[in-house]
Amino acid sequence: MFGLIPRAVWTRAVSPDEKGRITVQHNCLLLERVGDAPEGTKLHAPKRVLIETGCGDKFDEKNRDVFAMSTRSVLDALNEVGCGAEDIGGVCVTHLHFDHAGGLTRLAREGETPDWTGAASSFGGSRAEHGVKRSFPNAKVFVQRREWLDALSNRSVMTRTYFADNIEPIREQVSLVDSMPAFAPGTVVQKNDEPLAPQELRETEVMPGVFVFQTPGHTWGQQAIRFVEPGGRSVVFTPDVMPTAAHVGQAYSLAYDVEPYTSSVTRGWFLREAATRGWVLCLDHEAGGAMFTVRGNGKGWWELVGE
Repeated sequence: MFGLIPRAVWTRAVSPDEKGRITVQHNCLLLERVGDAPEGTKLHAPKRVLIETGCGDKFDEKNRDVFAMSTRSVLDALNEVGCGAEDIGGVCVTHLHFDHAGGLTRLAREGETPDWTGAASSFGGSRAEHGVKRSFPNAKVFVQRREWLDALSNRSVMTRTYFADNIEPIREQVSLVDSMPAFAPGTVVQKNDEPLAPQELRETEVMPGVFVFQTPGHTWGQQAIRFVEPGGRSVVFTPDVMPTAAHVGQAYSLAYDVEPYTSSVTRGWFLREAATRGWVLCLDHEAGGAMFTVRGNGKGWWELVGE
């Protein structure tokens, strides 16, 4: 989780268990639109939107134990607040790794006809085929086109993170997004470079008041998700460019980023944008309070302030 940062350094902020694992959450956000959809909008305008879906319920006990996963899924969380899966009209995922997109599908229950049958997700060895259902049958799923293509081709430094039982069943639900990249392909980027175009040009509004923009490094097609609250405040769901508050440092990229250097550069301009624009960040894997604002630390970098 901390790449090249020495264990003696990162353990000052985070304590691992006896197997070297740290505590993280799979944070997901349920949004509900206030009032009617904007008149004349041509955008998909559902009442309820889900950001991220976590690991889902398809791993067996042996695979859950690798990461000490709980059995609670995003469907359990939705039920706890009185929201049915069929009530979700739009889903945004930052990327399609198992811990972000696993909840897009679920195990088929007894008596149900599966939407898809095939190889079960596994971190080692093979499992028997199983049948799965689309978790949110009435939803469009918004993901960057580059991320979708990489997921289908399994282009990742992790060989077991893009799983077919998360991706294949949702083909007909996917709405591909082509947001403007931060930097032109092939550009030699310096550590403190700003994106070539302003934030407003790099964002794509996928649903009324819900915007996505590319944050490459962890994957090439990773996206952040910004939404506007009724009072006008912008909240940005922050993907694995900075999964926890302990990853705010410039060098704190993940060992399984496809491009750790790009992730570091992206983190820099992302934090500058957040501080300048007054964004509230929701970190995707922060355990406990996940909401932060950003301010300068007086040393040429940034620090997080809990909301």
